[in-house]
Amino acid sequence: MPTYDERLRDLEEQLRHDDPEFVDAMSGGTPRTPREYRRRNAWLWLAVGLAALGTGIAVGHGLLIAAGLVVSGAAAQLFDPQRGRPHGRDIPGTR
Repeated sequence: MPTYDERLRDLEEQLRHDDPEFVDAMSGGTPRTPREYRRRNAWLWLAVGLAALGTGIAVGHGLLIAAGLVVSGAAAQLFDPQRGRPHGRDIPGTR
């Protein structure tokens, strides 16, 4: 059975593998939000999608409206903090 220190070391290595920038920031003493909560690209794509949707409505072009809706919907999926993780028993709090 692994000791407490071995489990902590494994957890540290997994975190370093998942988000090395977060680990470097914490080691340097300047905290940075974890990758799950950085949503810069999501906001950018949502703005592009809504701009396309608004332009499509103003111009009256159906293809532009549809493209705006699709891009906005895809951007909304980027706001999910659990994306890319397996759903089920591996998520804390689901037991």
